Amino acid sequence: MDGSITNRTVTRSVTALAAIALFAATGAGFAQQQVEMSATATDAPSAVAGPVFTPSDEAVFEEAFARFDTPVEPELPGHAVDITTIEPAEPETVSLGSGIASYYGRRFHGRRTANGERFDMNELTAAHRTLPFGSRVQVTNPRNGQSVVVRINDRGPFIRGRHIDLSRAAAEQIGMISRGHASVELELLD
Repeated sequence: MDGSITNRTVTRSVTALAAIALFAATGAGFAQQQVEMSATATDAPSAVAGPVFTPSDEAVFEEAFARFDTPVEPELPGHAVDITTIEPAEPETVSLGSGIASYYGRRFHGRRTANGERFDMNELTAAHRTLPFGSRVQVTNPRNGQSVVVRINDRGPFIRGRHIDLSRAAAEQIGMISRGHASVELELLD
């Protein structure tokens, strides 16, 4: 009788460890069911006399968590693209040619532009006759090599021979304030 109590105690200990591992792996409901089933099976006297094989605690733990081992680098399907190796592309530009730029400032500051915004002479904006609102244009002064990127938010200039009207801040960046106008190179940015 002493041997069956020891076997039953060892079996319950192993069952409890297995239940803990099973609980961690599958959830409480299934683990509780397994504990109840094994407890009723081990409470009955053993029909076979002799020692019962019990795996070590390490073996139970390793077996329970073996399915959670994942490879360090997941395999990518054949059609997948690794975006970490793609370098960002430079924005494409479309040359709009050269033309005469002028600027407008304090007199129009705070008035509504053609797209409905309030004109701010301190922002990098511009007026163009045909480019869509929101277009970004790089304006370069070839005399000094300075350039600025402006956003189109207004219509104009309405003076013959002029191609773009810059805000005062944009005109300052390319060094055309003192003359009031300048010959510039225009590029449309994508």
